[in-house]
Amino acid sequence: MSRIPHPEVDVPRQLPPWGLTRGGENSRLRTTAALLTSLTALAATSLVAGPAIAESAAGPCALRRTAAHHSEGLDTWNTAYPRPARSLDAVMVFLSFPDSPPQTTPEELTADYFPATSRFFERASYGRFTLNPHPRREWVEMPEDSRSYAIQRDWNAKRRSAYLRDAVAAADPHVDFSRYDIVYFVADPDAPGVDSDATKVVNFDHPMRADGTDIRRIVTVFERHPPDRNVLAHETGHVFDLPDLYHRPTDGKGDWDTYVGDWDVMGSQFGLAPDLFGWHKWKLGWLEPRQVRCVGAGTERLTLEPLAAAPAPGARGGTKLAVVRTGRDTAIALEARGATGNDHATCTEGVLVYQVRGETASGGGPVEVVDAHPDSESCWGDSVYPQLADAPVRVGESFTVPGEDVRVEVEGRTASGAWTVKVTTG
Repeated sequence: MSRIPHPEVDVPRQLPPWGLTRGGENSRLRTTAALLTSLTALAATSLVAGPAIAESAAGPCALRRTAAHHSEGLDTWNTAYPRPARSLDAVMVFLSFPDSPPQTTPEELTADYFPATSRFFERASYGRFTLNPHPRREWVEMPEDSRSYAIQRDWNAKRRSAYLRDAVAAADPHVDFSRYDIVYFVADPDAPGVDSDATKVVNFDHPMRADGTDIRRIVTVFERHPPDRNVLAHETGHVFDLPDLYHRPTDGKGDWDTYVGDWDVMGSQFGLAPDLFGWHKWKLGWLEPRQVRCVGAGTERLTLEPLAAAPAPGARGGTKLAVVRTGRDTAIALEARGATGNDHATCTEGVLVYQVRGETASGGGPVEVVDAHPDSESCWGDSVYPQLADAPVRVGESFTVPGEDVRVEVEGRTASGAWTVKVTTG
């Protein structure tokens, strides 16, 4: 299977005016002359328009949300995206093609993604968020052969728009889109024109209308059977306004995982420690303000609980994330990563240090892990980027962040497994 991360979105040309409406689940489509909605996809360097929530009580170390696509600023929430602070419903539609009778069933393909994806988010959110899948039980046939859409990673905008138009039109008689928060279109993995590298989220700067509801984005899935590990968790992260954290080489050569390595599913779905960064959990509302420690000038001692560990029943949970503000739109974050929860396969444990940039767009390095052991590597054969696999600061070690007046010393472990840390700044 390819270890190349999937892209999120490109810029298609504008589609002809059209739309979908229906009084019930099986009502017919209106004629094209009556359809008024136009569709374009959002450029990767712009932000979907939408009102923001009021200023949060996140504290002085919270970066402001900027116009960067999927900005890591978290003082406000972009309400164009669903916030996973509650249960969300996702419809999964399986698309076949006239030139290729399916060799699998919708039930088999559903099992490729669920319940694993729901469990990933349940663990990552400490049970605060539930993703409810609603897979269709039948294939929906597209009007054109699979090769006619020229599906590929850097997809021709006109062909991609035709695919989306045909997919929604074909599914509409069977699906009431108004019932769902998330839409997954899963193509027959055995169709000859399907390219597994084309999986992505397509955002629309003008939402599509179907069943009286706006569809602002669609997750288009073209994975093999079985698929890449955690691929749907990665794509669903984009639905929640999380950025791509991988680095795409400009010449097609080089390593994709130089920014964050194994340490967040938005960097690589193959990571050994794919739990979302504490910064992302804060952004999504899964960390309470009291679980985030804003570190000021001087020396502070703190205790960091393992990020991936859920609090004991009835416990409030202690500090999960420490943040040092380094500029208007930059910060240094510290969190304890250990072999538990979504990180159970990690080969190293310790206090992970990373830089956050609120003005850097998705794919440009909005988060970069700082390697506390730049002269060594670890986990060859398993890690997606061994150079960063041993990045955390271990017990008894101290480390100064290059270019920043921030020193981290891990003094020990508590009986419960938390890390005791001394941070010196300024």
